[in-house]
Amino acid sequence: MDLIDAALRCKKPDGRFSYVSPTYTQSKDTAWSYLKRFTNDIPGVEQRESDLMVIFPNGSRVRLYGADNFDRLRGTYADGMVIDEYADIDPRAWPEVLRPSLADRQGWCVFIGTPKGRNDFYKIHENARTDPAWFSLVLRADETHILPQHELDDMRQMLTPEQYAQELLCSFDAAVLGAYFAKELDEAQNAGRIGDVPYDPLLPVHTAWDLGVGDSTAIWFFQVSRAEVRVIDYYEASGYGLPHYAAVLTSRGYNYGTDYLPHDAQARQLGTGRSLWETLHSLTNRIPRVLAQQNLMDGINAARISIASCWFDTYKCHDGLEALRAYRADYDDKRKAFTDRPRHDWASHGADAFRYLGLAWRQMQPEKPPPPPTDHWDRAFSRASQSTVESWRVA
Repeated sequence: MDLIDAALRCKKPDGRFSYVSPTYTQSKDTAWSYLKRFTNDIPGVEQRESDLMVIFPNGSRVRLYGADNFDRLRGTYADGMVIDEYADIDPRAWPEVLRPSLADRQGWCVFIGTPKGRNDFYKIHENARTDPAWFSLVLRADETHILPQHELDDMRQMLTPEQYAQELLCSFDAAVLGAYFAKELDEAQNAGRIGDVPYDPLLPVHTAWDLGVGDSTAIWFFQVSRAEVRVIDYYEASGYGLPHYAAVLTSRGYNYGTDYLPHDAQARQLGTGRSLWETLHSLTNRIPRVLAQQNLMDGINAARISIASCWFDTYKCHDGLEALRAYRADYDDKRKAFTDRPRHDWASHGADAFRYLGLAWRQMQPEKPPPPPTDHWDRAFSRASQSTVESWRVA
């Protein structure tokens, strides 16, 4: 209704107003029927089903988008915007694309959502609570009285305390449901292992990649000092070829060690006849290492174990850490249970790359030395003792 009202009152030519939710399908399911219903009786309105867009007589438009393809909005403008379920949206979407789209027309934005831990939605909410230029409103189910008390009581019995606190009490401190790395990252935060982690020029910088063909590519930058992993940087982008990422690595100015790639990096591409391994090798003049294929859950467990040895740079690894915090098991609506597979969304790329970091780091650790051999007298005594015991048992 805010978007419709603003579009009708807009005095600027060609007003543009957007509704954005995590996916295009979700925007259609959530908002399109409302948008059509509330504009049906406005004379001269055109409703375009194919574009999920309503055009008003004054030329203003309200259109629905999905943040799963937020790059599509790059270069557009908006006079007003509603971002729904912001906690489930790639944190790069707002600063890189959505916020700049409001600049030319000095537009406004509304963020709505259910808390999913202390991610970017939490940071925006905390900023809104203290900045007089913002407005903030928390609507807890036990305070609004929109739902009858017997419904709340029933849900409290059926949900875990964390689920109830998150979904109905708007708690940012409740654990993200099904999150794989929440406990490990909380421990790292409490132990002070997420903070300022400077680059050490005396140590090589290794990289762990999740290579996307027509999808996002994610790269973790890390250094290893004995049993300590220093995760100093993270980069992710989509819509670019390998030359772009090779240029990014060069621009960082690090002293590089080994680039670790997933097992399918040696598969030849039909378009070029070359593998991603060959292409990256030609661009960097380094010999990447292809990791062996691993079971998905084994990789997730390896990543969990690795976090206990990691120090993360909170600024340079911000987007990667948000991906790790949001990476969670998929939920089966039919069975009403979490599956044994992760949910594939914006967080998958950073988490997959970190799985490869965990595997690479484990391979870099020296093998444990064999136990020292016993001398001849010890072996003879051991055999004699065993014979004595066996003889006694026979007797």
